[in-house]
Amino acid sequence: GGWGAHGGGAFSGKDPSKVDRSAAYAARWIAKSLVAAKLAKRCLVQISYAIGVAEPLSVFVDAYGTSEKTNLELLEVVKKNFDLRPGHIVKELDLLRPFYQKTACYGHFGRNDADFKW
Repeated sequence: GGWGAHGGGAFSGKDPSKVDRSAAYAARWIAKSLVAAKLAKRCLVQISYAIGVAEPLSVFVDAYGTSEKTNLELLEVVKKNFDLRPGHIVKELDLLRPFYQKTACYGHFGRNDADFKW
């Protein structure tokens, strides 16, 4: 379950090469990973990109005070463990496989399904 904010058109008609879609999935995946690793009880990850620039312009982590680490320490964990370049997100989350029809019913997040790593 959980929740996550994303841009209004993040998923509509977008292929996985568009960071609207792939980075939203990656942010959720990272937040879930930090919680699963017991580094936080609650976590929000925000990623922003510029057109034509592979590396994110910014990455923000907020554990809402539920971590023994600071948000900056968590950010360092993210930077050391996740490659947030769009091509690497597509590869890591295997976003080129044909599973998108499933997202049309019951959404993109909070699913207990092997097709949804995030």
